[in-house]
Amino acid sequence: MADLVRYEIVDRVAIVTIDNAPVNALSPAVWDGIDVAVARAAADPNADAIVLTGAGTTFIAGADIKVFDTLKTAADSLARSANTHALLRRMEDASKPVVAAIHGNALGGGLEMAQACHFRIATADAKVGQPEVLLGIIPGAGGTQRLPRLCGAQLALEMCTDGKPVPASKAKAAGILDEVLPERDPSTGSASSRASSRDEGVNRAELLTAAVAFAKSKAQARKMRKTRDIALSPEQIKNGIEACRAMRQTLAKTAKGARAPLAAVDAIEEGLRLGFADGSIREREIFAQSVVSTESKALRHLFFAEREVAKVPDIPKETPARDIKRAAVVGAGTMGGGITMTYANAGIPVLLKDVDDAALQRGLATIRKNYEITMSKGKMTADQLEKTLTLITPTTSYDGFDQVDIVVEAVFENMDLKKQTFAELGSVTRADCILASNSSTLDIDEFARASGRPPQVLGHHFFSPANVMKLLEIVRGRETSREAIATSVKLAKKLGKVGVVVGNCFGFVANRMLAYYMREAYLLLEEGASVPQIDRVLTDFGLPVGPFGMQDIAGIDVGARIRQYLKSIGKTRAEGPQSAIPDILFEMGRYGQKTGAGWYKYDAPGGRNRTPDPLIEELADEVAFKRGITRRPIADEEIVARIMTALANEGARVLEDGFATRASDIDVVYVYGFGFPRYRGGPMFYAETVGLPTVLARVREYRARFGNYWEPAPLLERLVADGRGFYSEAVAQPLA
Repeated sequence: MADLVRYEIVDRVAIVTIDNAPVNALSPAVWDGIDVAVARAAADPNADAIVLTGAGTTFIAGADIKVFDTLKTAADSLARSANTHALLRRMEDASKPVVAAIHGNALGGGLEMAQACHFRIATADAKVGQPEVLLGIIPGAGGTQRLPRLCGAQLALEMCTDGKPVPASKAKAAGILDEVLPERDPSTGSASSRASSRDEGVNRAELLTAAVAFAKSKAQARKMRKTRDIALSPEQIKNGIEACRAMRQTLAKTAKGARAPLAAVDAIEEGLRLGFADGSIREREIFAQSVVSTESKALRHLFFAEREVAKVPDIPKETPARDIKRAAVVGAGTMGGGITMTYANAGIPVLLKDVDDAALQRGLATIRKNYEITMSKGKMTADQLEKTLTLITPTTSYDGFDQVDIVVEAVFENMDLKKQTFAELGSVTRADCILASNSSTLDIDEFARASGRPPQVLGHHFFSPANVMKLLEIVRGRETSREAIATSVKLAKKLGKVGVVVGNCFGFVANRMLAYYMREAYLLLEEGASVPQIDRVLTDFGLPVGPFGMQDIAGIDVGARIRQYLKSIGKTRAEGPQSAIPDILFEMGRYGQKTGAGWYKYDAPGGRNRTPDPLIEELADEVAFKRGITRRPIADEEIVARIMTALANEGARVLEDGFATRASDIDVVYVYGFGFPRYRGGPMFYAETVGLPTVLARVREYRARFGNYWEPAPLLERLVADGRGFYSEAVAQPLA
């Protein structure tokens, strides 16, 4: 405890320093250490005031998330929250002024700790926030009660429901902070809102000097303010309750089934209606229920899963990873343009190649249009737009490719064309240049052989739109070097992507599993469900778009051409019956939004306003009749069960075949690649919440009803027999 919380006297001010690297997380020992240190300072005759601060680069970034896993019941959670409330009340009741000195981040429990101090002072680059909702919980240490008293209900509602941090300037204007240090002028070395890592020590030293002076002034004036005692006027209470009502209406559209944001609204409203003491009791009760919810368990699972994906079992931390300074993209179409923007957004100069100037100009026009949309939303200035565009150099030749560190191939999804492209790249780039393919399905090893240098070849499967979607599947070929993988993982972070290393099979992880998701959607349509019903059920489940709406966006022609290629080599995308309807639509020229018709009708080519098309029902009737199927009403519950069971069963095969290292990697792929609802934890985690015995029973039921193509994955059968789950240590393995 002495190491985690330090105590010293500076100029008659007790400095209490939290030192729990790397982010000063509030573990139980840290909470206890602060409690002891504040009590010591209150009794210390050499201290007239108290400053609470964090060591290193931040104040307190929140609670130790692992502690939540130890709270097995609501009663455990309630007791923990009650203890924390009591501790902060003791701090607030200290007989000497307590000042929170904030640099870096004061998040979650860190901000709740600061709110219980009498005053708060921060550096200009500091941020404060209540991100608990991102873990499926609400602030459980007084945040829903003290925050509205400092900044008003509206901002408190926003902070507690979206989890986004607030910059120091806004926090001071709202009343959360009392003082903010002046920004440093880089030319003089005084304060800066964008301190670099080497300035952190100076930044914190200035903060402590200011905090000590601030605390002494409050002690001399005998001035203290307890946040819990800030009175709210009847008008503030009325307006706050109305703000709660409005926020619930907003969340009904945006929360998509997540409960935690609404629970935070409930806690804030209870505090407004009942007052601080009774509101705090309700906060603790709501917090206790949220901690043990499936939603919170799912979100905490993802929190750790996202940090695990960068750990590839056979690639040690010390594996050399190059710094990518120059890039090239081949293909200026939709994906190539989006990938180019991704590199330019990261400040990396990029060559953009296509076959002729007309294709290049179309691609560049789309890129500019996308940036102009970003600018219209206030997320980019005109100067930033032009500066970013200067990083993109269009070309119709391979001139300059000998100077780049990586090339991303984004040409048409055709094996022969891609192999030809890689053969050319192998001859025009440096021997150490990484050659990456954006293929969504095809064999990376074929491209590697064509290039003449397989160790440098791998897949970089971006998701559309590439400049927006955060997932990057890093596809490992049979001979891909460890250095190329390590470099790709490092590069993904630089590009703002979540990089997941997967094995090289048809469709990799995301699209291999998606084939089974779509198989069931098609068959459910033939059996009697409608396109609008299936899409509605999946969006109600929490997905941003249903399977048919998604295909209309991506293009029905994309899947059709992949099926044509597979047919040419005697394969199909998924085991089982293949619906004829998608190919009929393709032959009719109904590709989706871009042609004005697909699974839905649109107001115009490229339009987004859609209406159901009776033609689809007619096609479903015809195809079902030919296959001898009597169409029937299908319950929403069966749609969810069939589609999610298909995903989990194929995910088990992917895992057992060694094309994903961990079940949690599959969860991350689906959350970031397809918008699988975070509060459900991903398809594999969701299967565990349903229960693997139930999932296996469904597979066997479907096999009996529909045929042997519903074959249980051997891994699923073994796990159920052993009473284990997808996240057992023995399941994780090196990639095939």
